[in-house]
Amino acid sequence: MYVTQCNKDLSQRAKPKSNSVVSPFHELHQLDQEKKVVHKISPVSPIPQSWSEMSSRNELTEMKSAAETEDSVIPVGAESKEDRQWKEMKLRLHDLPGILARLSKIKLTALVVSTTSAGFAMAPVPFELTCFLLASLGTGLASCAANSINQFFEVPFDSNMNRTKNRPLVRGQISPLLAVCFAASCGIPGIALLTLGVNPLTGALGALNIFLYTCCYTPLKRMSIANTWVGAVVGAIPPIMGWTAATGSLDAGALLLGGILYSWQFPHFNALSWGLREDYSRGGYCMMSVTHPGLCRRVALRHCLALIGLSTVAPVLNITTWTFPIISLPLNLYISYLGFRFYRDADRSSSRKLFFCSLWHLPMLLLVMFTCKKPVLEKEDKGNLPRGSNEMAMEIRLP
Repeated sequence: MYVTQCNKDLSQRAKPKSNSVVSPFHELHQLDQEKKVVHKISPVSPIPQSWSEMSSRNELTEMKSAAETEDSVIPVGAESKEDRQWKEMKLRLHDLPGILARLSKIKLTALVVSTTSAGFAMAPVPFELTCFLLASLGTGLASCAANSINQFFEVPFDSNMNRTKNRPLVRGQISPLLAVCFAASCGIPGIALLTLGVNPLTGALGALNIFLYTCCYTPLKRMSIANTWVGAVVGAIPPIMGWTAATGSLDAGALLLGGILYSWQFPHFNALSWGLREDYSRGGYCMMSVTHPGLCRRVALRHCLALIGLSTVAPVLNITTWTFPIISLPLNLYISYLGFRFYRDADRSSSRKLFFCSLWHLPMLLLVMFTCKKPVLEKEDKGNLPRGSNEMAMEIRLP
């Protein structure tokens, strides 16, 4: 007998008989010897098992017994297991306002409305409360519609990201049909309100912004890093809408406000995306921080410095006094310093500092800009007077 190993199992096989030729007398003599010899097999004592083997055997028996009783009796832990499984979620009426608020990205919508209000307030015309409220409401509704459609398109990709996996459509808290109906019920009245209640130019800008955000920016996020520039254009349009809502025309002041918002978004978003590179990579989004990290930091620094130049242009365009670039210089220098730190260090700490600075930099800059706004009466007087009568106007104003 001999032992062989076949497919990792030990087995015994009979040893093949040798082919050598032996005399018959030798075979008979060998048989007689085998008959005479009787092999006595002594009893073998059981091998003592170690503690680890005994414990592992006890665990196996416990697992087998638990598996046998699982079908007959439902244990207490089965309920928690069922809770972790996918199941249909019922929509409760008192949860609907919170779900719709998260669907419309209410914080982002509030930022959009505030920048629209800043554009309206900076316009060189007398303030009209009714027009201001209509413009703010219409812009807010258009923003809610655009954000809802954006979440509707990005459900498969948001489910792969830790940042967006708890959104209402991803978790199934609201059906896609209800989300689309909510977007339509916000978008259509919002654009109609801007067109009929304010002016057609503001309504056209609102419709253009919805189109850019849903049909250009959203698909570009998975195709090219150009999505960041398109998204910056989307964020620059709301203050322009506020200006056109007040004046009815697209002036240089509106473009300047849009330029400030355009440049501000690059340090804001690039610093935010730097800490979310793993998330964006899992979601399949093509972001500068993932594919072009060096370009991401350079672009953020460039637009931090661009804010200094844009603040200097405001008094040149007769929008603010010359005190605005002087007062806003420390704000712009500080965010530029943090942009340089982000460009040099390229770590999470510098990106977080730049991101949190951008959150308070924009409202502070717009507030300083509003306080340094040129009076409306002074602009009207200069517009009505002929070009050569500036000295006479100054003499009339002096006591």
